[in-house]
Amino acid sequence: MKNIGILAIFAFILIAGYVLINGRNADKKTFDINNFAPRPPMGWNSFDAWDCRIDEETFKKTVDVIDEKLKPYGWEYAVIDYIWWHPDPGHWNTAENHFRRIGHPNIRYNEDGTLLNPGNTRMDEFGRLIPAIERFPSSKNNSGFKSIGDYVHSKGLKFGIHIMRGIHTAAVINKLPIKGTKFTADQIAEPWDTCRWNNHMYGVDPTKPGAQEYYNSLFELYAEWGVDYVKADDVLYPPFHEGEVTLMKNAIEHCGRPIILSLSPGEAHLGKAEFLKENANLWRISADFWDEWEHLKKNFELLNSWSPHTGNGSWPDADMIPFGRISLQDRPHGPERMSLFSENEHYTLMSLWSIARSPLMIGSDLLSTPDSIFSFFTNEEILYVNQYSENGRQAVNEDGKIVWIAHDQNSDDVFVGLFNTTDETQEVSFDLEWEMLRGTYSVRDLWEKKDIEKTKGHFKQELGPHLGKLYRLRSL
Repeated sequence: MKNIGILAIFAFILIAGYVLINGRNADKKTFDINNFAPRPPMGWNSFDAWDCRIDEETFKKTVDVIDEKLKPYGWEYAVIDYIWWHPDPGHWNTAENHFRRIGHPNIRYNEDGTLLNPGNTRMDEFGRLIPAIERFPSSKNNSGFKSIGDYVHSKGLKFGIHIMRGIHTAAVINKLPIKGTKFTADQIAEPWDTCRWNNHMYGVDPTKPGAQEYYNSLFELYAEWGVDYVKADDVLYPPFHEGEVTLMKNAIEHCGRPIILSLSPGEAHLGKAEFLKENANLWRISADFWDEWEHLKKNFELLNSWSPHTGNGSWPDADMIPFGRISLQDRPHGPERMSLFSENEHYTLMSLWSIARSPLMIGSDLLSTPDSIFSFFTNEEILYVNQYSENGRQAVNEDGKIVWIAHDQNSDDVFVGLFNTTDETQEVSFDLEWEMLRGTYSVRDLWEKKDIEKTKGHFKQELGPHLGKLYRLRSL
């Protein structure tokens, strides 16, 4: 009996050990990044309104607005954009001490390469940037964004942050250790590889021992904070940093949390489409997009080029939606203003972004944007096209009159986008036979939310200048 007891204890220890080890492995479950975003992400990002200066109080108030006004329509991400680790990223906002455009956050350096104000760069002992407590007071005691992430999650929303590719120069200069390794930051850094518009990071050489471990440590930290979405900057615009994208993707899949990976800025290389589809969830296909008609007109071409690569968890990104009040205190782009897009151009952008299934990320200050603008974000029939259409593509582009076609995943209905990109009112028509849409169809105007007519053979509408509309066609 004594031997049986000893065997039972030994068996219990083995089983307990197995459960403990596998429980830990479950905590660090391996994910497949391609399963993270079955539909285009919808949310809000602080950049277009706040540049690099948003603080915790403002962010939480914005989250409250998203919760109240946007979440019922499927909007779910709230994202803090760049330089959240600096206590006062606007302090160099004068022409005489600034290398690039006023407001761009170049970090100042001494002649020997050391930081002029090292106390303004907040990082931990492993060279990982952490939030500045002056702007994000809940990050005290090395808690990072955990409290803010919890607040976002308490609203049933998801939390995102912006990061710059690479490793901070201060970590390299001080030869800080890479967590869990014998290597130091200077051994993986490429000092010759810096961002063209933001000079505080060195690139990471993906072939060096310790490079993957560095990115692993970053995303393990973000997972601890409850981050659901990472916008990685200085990745796509030349040169394309394929090696560091792979490091990020590997780190995410092993950090224990399914974190959406968004790559910026564009234009992305179309020839890298297959790589991007395998290694990211969304990627910018345009340069920084602002409230200018020529920017919007350009995206017709870009979205058409990328349309074969849309879907299955991978989303070519036409950039943020600059509706409402943007560029507060004249940063980051032009004077503070309400969007310069006309009302017609508002309809066009939301119609194009929806039928092309671009991610939808609002960029304006939601606290000062009038309620009338929110109507462009709360039309569930338009948002349905973005979330549940498929095979969206340009069918016609002639004399400034453009037609897009997509199909409903959940029925045999067809979505048609009609766009007049000219400066005059025009009739835009589509020969349904080109898509073998034969017979009679009912037509529903999705912006007006009403059935308007029946059509057979041809579908046409008269549209004002720069106006785009979406319609649902149902076979009768």
